[in-house]
Amino acid sequence: MSWYNLFDPEMEKLVALAIFAITFVLILYRRFNISYVPLIASGVIILLGIASPAEAFRKWVNWDVLAIYWGYGMLVTSFLKSNIPFWLANRIISRVKKEKYALLFLCILAMVLSSFMVNPVVVIMLAPLAIEIATRLKASLFLYLVALSVSSNVVTTVTMISDPPAIILATSTGMDFLDFYWFQGRIGLGTLSIIGISVALSTLLFQFRKLNNVVDIKKEEIKITYGPLALFLSSVLALAFIPWKSLGVWNHPGLVGFSLGVLSLVISRRDVRQMLKGYDWNSLVFLIGIFIVVETVNSVGLLADFTKWLGSTGMKSPMLYLAIFVWMSVAISSFIDNVPYTVLMIPVCAGVAQNLGISPFPFYFGMLVGTGIGGNITPVGATANVIATGMLEKRGCRVTLGKFMAVSVPFSVSAVLAVHILLQLVWL
Repeated sequence: MSWYNLFDPEMEKLVALAIFAITFVLILYRRFNISYVPLIASGVIILLGIASPAEAFRKWVNWDVLAIYWGYGMLVTSFLKSNIPFWLANRIISRVKKEKYALLFLCILAMVLSSFMVNPVVVIMLAPLAIEIATRLKASLFLYLVALSVSSNVVTTVTMISDPPAIILATSTGMDFLDFYWFQGRIGLGTLSIIGISVALSTLLFQFRKLNNVVDIKKEEIKITYGPLALFLSSVLALAFIPWKSLGVWNHPGLVGFSLGVLSLVISRRDVRQMLKGYDWNSLVFLIGIFIVVETVNSVGLLADFTKWLGSTGMKSPMLYLAIFVWMSVAISSFIDNVPYTVLMIPVCAGVAQNLGISPFPFYFGMLVGTGIGGNITPVGATANVIATGMLEKRGCRVTLGKFMAVSVPFSVSAVLAVHILLQLVWL
């Protein structure tokens, strides 16, 4: 409900649509810091009376998502300083003798770490090791860094905390950590994603098949601390086993994220200033604005109109809708940010499912897998890819779209296709 009215309902729809369209065009333009664009758009929405400040910031912004995102962001810094990822990488690679298996294990390690950490950090963390191996063996640095980046970005739906879209879906639908693996009597999104990723790894192994040089990485003595690991495991157990849905007003998984962030600052108190300064606050601001802009489009009835239009096309097949949601998400996420797309599409998936009289979760899962992995296809579709290509260009390696997609397309499409088929068989 508006706090004051400047427009009639139909004009309100047109104004909201115009603000939404301009916001997305500016986000796609990406010639400046886009983080504040949605927040400015939110301010315009409030000033025009389409939403009240209380409605926008108290009801529409998902503070649980923001708290979890912030908490695990703080933990990442502590986790890196614990040296556990470096110790793990050294122990694995030092045991492998053939280049193709060393690179494969490096990619698997990137996947494991990115299931709980933001993937750009994982790429930055493991890139020196990939560069060292490639340099020693006089191998293709391009293959090493691109394989590393796409591997880190393919696990966006493996856990509830892998990526902001996964957090958004979980908090929007009341899913908990374990629901990602077994949900409503069937295998869940995380389990499906692991199977899809296993299929995708076979495409990498095929591309690595001729890398038979001998790897000689010595085992190093690396001092590690276990505090951040204990915090991480405790947070996962809290998200998985606290009965949030039965807690009434305390049903806020974001409390785990907030507590995790505060405790991470406490155990790394000597680095608090660096942790707070280095955190990606721009992404939090971006998320706040996106929640308000997209919910405005929903509150004025535009998403309901879009859902009715989809229903008026005459399509009645859940199988066809699933295919549309999966592959449309792959295509669109190749060039736009998957966070606003996810926020926008959750109510659309729900509306279509309601019209068909089926559960919305196969559509949710298909959309999320498509948008999570779709960004992997192009060098600019995901931040991890941008970082990897930047490292390559800095070292004089020219990255072309065709060359990048020769690695990314078989890898990404095979993962999405496997999950799509399983969703069709298990959930429809």
